[in-house]
Amino acid sequence: MDPALQQFLSYLEIERNYSPHTVLNYKVDLEEFWSFLNRSSLSLKRVDYPVLRRYLSELKGKQYKPRSLARKLSSLRSLFKFLERESQIESNPALSLTSPKLDKKLPQFLDEQEMVRFVESPNNAQISGKRDRAILETLYSTGIRVSELVGLNVDSVDFIGNIAKVAGKGKKERLVPIGDKALEAIRDYLDSRDGHPHGALFLNKTGKRLSARSVCNITNKYIRLTSLRSRLSPHVLRHSFATHLLNRGADLRSVQELLGHANLSTTQIYTHVTTQRLKDVYEKAHPRA
Repeated sequence: MDPALQQFLSYLEIERNYSPHTVLNYKVDLEEFWSFLNRSSLSLKRVDYPVLRRYLSELKGKQYKPRSLARKLSSLRSLFKFLERESQIESNPALSLTSPKLDKKLPQFLDEQEMVRFVESPNNAQISGKRDRAILETLYSTGIRVSELVGLNVDSVDFIGNIAKVAGKGKKERLVPIGDKALEAIRDYLDSRDGHPHGALFLNKTGKRLSARSVCNITNKYIRLTSLRSRLSPHVLRHSFATHLLNRGADLRSVQELLGHANLSTTQIYTHVTTQRLKDVYEKAHPRA
């Protein structure tokens, strides 16, 4: 890879404090672009708007979905903005690029009865079941991301104050409330571990910190076991957390803070979910709906 591209990735990791997962996504996108430049015998300094249009046409020919295309274009915009700022190119050729229109995708969520069945499905007779129960209870109780969950340490959880300290996007720390059910599950899991546990809260079979991929596999396992709707991701716990709070009267600004969203507009998608629920209730219940 071109040294300038590597420099940009280092900038994202060190100066912007992006998560390893996010940096990896940028790396994958830029490696694909670098491959295109090599086939075209072009350097970064020779990239102009027509070159980017050719690249976009090639991506479309690969049948990428609009969201994937939008992400790849966003990676290019960020790259060339960085190169222009660092005076490695004279002008930014990506300024005129337009992203494909994206349909607003409403988040999937489980109703409260489905969620109870889901989080209570692990077998508590085994330590792995205790851990899995604690993971599901914590994700639903706090609404944190999977990447934030695997970053938790034992001392991140205040069992007396019912608070967990979470490192969110950009390594910004925030405090989130955590319910008694989740704390009980965590305590049960820790009590089953040898000695006095320190360091990472959730461990794999070898005693190392659990990875985000492993958490995804765990949640998928219990989605299958409880015969819930197919094609659900671990994010369903976060979506359900936000939706259930709003359904029970929580205000949008509080939910925004709990989710760790930088902008209120990101949280507002959940109002569409709750509004649709109210419409469904209205149409079923009102005699002249």
